[in-house]
Amino acid sequence: MSFHGGLDAAPGFNAEAGKIPAKVLVLHGANDPYVPAAQVSGFTTEFTAAKADWQLVMYSDAVHAFTQKSAGDDPSKGAAYNANADKRSWEAMKTFFNEIFR
Repeated sequence: MSFHGGLDAAPGFNAEAGKIPAKVLVLHGANDPYVPAAQVSGFTTEFTAAKADWQLVMYSDAVHAFTQKSAGDDPSKGAAYNANADKRSWEAMKTFFNEIFR
């Protein structure tokens, strides 16, 4: 699971079909300047090709660190708190945990 994390693959790591047994949840700020659209697209392409069980939820008007109040409230800096994304992502996490740990 990832809250506003990077989605670029580690050097030398490529997801392979049948090699990702864990379910994956990515909670992402749609306007995150630290994770460009190419990384998001690369993630979805790679994990789909690997036949992984993944979910990607993108939150509008959210940038990096959207769950961190200490990030401030100025999205133009690239990292900022977003109350709606924080609340929604927390609910998504609880639903995900309910699914995998029931």
